[in-house]
Amino acid sequence: MSADYEEPDVADLKHRMDGAIKALKAEFLTLRTGRASASMLDPIQVDAYGAMTPLNQIGTVNVPEPRMITLNIWDKSMVSKAEKALRESGLGINPVVDGTIIRLPIPELNEERRRELTKVAATYAESARIAIRNVRQDGMHKLKKAKSDGMPEDEEKMWHDDIQEMTDKHIKLVDATLEHKQEEIMQV
Repeated sequence: MSADYEEPDVADLKHRMDGAIKALKAEFLTLRTGRASASMLDPIQVDAYGAMTPLNQIGTVNVPEPRMITLNIWDKSMVSKAEKALRESGLGINPVVDGTIIRLPIPELNEERRRELTKVAATYAESARIAIRNVRQDGMHKLKKAKSDGMPEDEEKMWHDDIQEMTDKHIKLVDATLEHKQEEIMQV
């Protein structure tokens, strides 16, 4: 007897849940913790030659010391656009222009700003949890369809438990990642 139902693709579900974790970690890298990190500039785009371009594609980003980022712009005509993009980015950094080099001194975070950043981190984590639960829901829909197509109940229960276990594991990973990031932000 051949099965007329399709088993859920658990590897695909795991890959998608891992993607949510990876996206969360990338978002966390953009949060300023009082230490300089080149990844802080990743979300900033500049209008270069008629197209929105990431800052790191119009110059070299360096972190010469723990509280300083430098951006060496290759094309002199892009310096003012890069400076404008940095000022409007919401990072709270005041760029200092010196020829084609833009220095970004990272100010010490005050208590209020640290608390705000922990809330932002929590928002990012909640988005990741929602993405993971959506992947779970997709898996459960496929499982329900497989059951209606003839999957035995004990097999359906096994897949259901596997998907739920994977979901719980990924949610715990989000929580642990958030806790670590919040500790890092609150560190003086």
